Amino acid sequence: MYQENFDESEDAFANYEGEYSGKLEIVVDEAEGYRVITTYDATGYVVDARVCSAEDEPADGKRDLAQYIDHTLLKADATPDQLLNLCTEARTHQFASVCVNSCWVRFCAELLRGTHVKVCTVVGFPLGAMVPEAKTFEAECAIENGASEIDMVINIGALKARDLRLVAKDIHLVVETAHEHGAVVKVIIETCLLSEEEKIIACLLAKSAGADFVKTSTGFSTGGATEADVALMRRVVGEEMGVKASAGIRSREDAEKMIAAGASRIGTSSGVKIVAG
Repeated sequence: MYQENFDESEDAFANYEGEYSGKLEIVVDEAEGYRVITTYDATGYVVDARVCSAEDEPADGKRDLAQYIDHTLLKADATPDQLLNLCTEARTHQFASVCVNSCWVRFCAELLRGTHVKVCTVVGFPLGAMVPEAKTFEAECAIENGASEIDMVINIGALKARDLRLVAKDIHLVVETAHEHGAVVKVIIETCLLSEEEKIIACLLAKSAGADFVKTSTGFSTGGATEADVALMRRVVGEEMGVKASAGIRSREDAEKMIAAGASRIGTSSGVKIVAG
């Protein structure tokens, strides 16, 4: 079962006669080629229910790789038309998620309703250099607008200064908030700026805070994912956490190397090219 929270939407309220409580929960169940989508309000009242056919499977050999991919558009000048295209591609290829800036979360969540494609957003992006409470508030707002995955940037300067209390607090607050709403957290450690010792410490702090993934990079710094970093992160966090390789992954060969090194998710703006192989 797949769940996401959304605010009011027109079609869900077409036949709603109860008192609207301010938040909706969309529950999607699928079996035997059919998908039932049920909408509840915060009191458990059934607002809407509908059925549709499950989307067509992608061509043979492409589905498994597609499910690793967070289809990404984080450019400052991204437009609604580009976001629409991103979501259309994600639906077509059944990528794991779209990864967008938080101002686009609600827009993408509406476009992807009724699909298995999740909406991922970034908080504290791209520098990570803001107070923990600001990251937490941004994460909470994104989740309320429909995000089910949160990629947060750690406080890199605090880590390098060995202010581990601040780094731990930073991660913990976002994880606690996200998990209260059933959202996944991926912790971006920005490997290109860290020593090997710092990479290990960052991964252990993320694991201790209960994060779901560690992630290599924002794509906005001096370098991206490497096989060596992915392998190190996998060794540190073990099999119980995910590892997301992100930035600089532009081909099927790049993606397969990262997966072989231990990545369980791939962040890339080249998803369509990668699955086309």
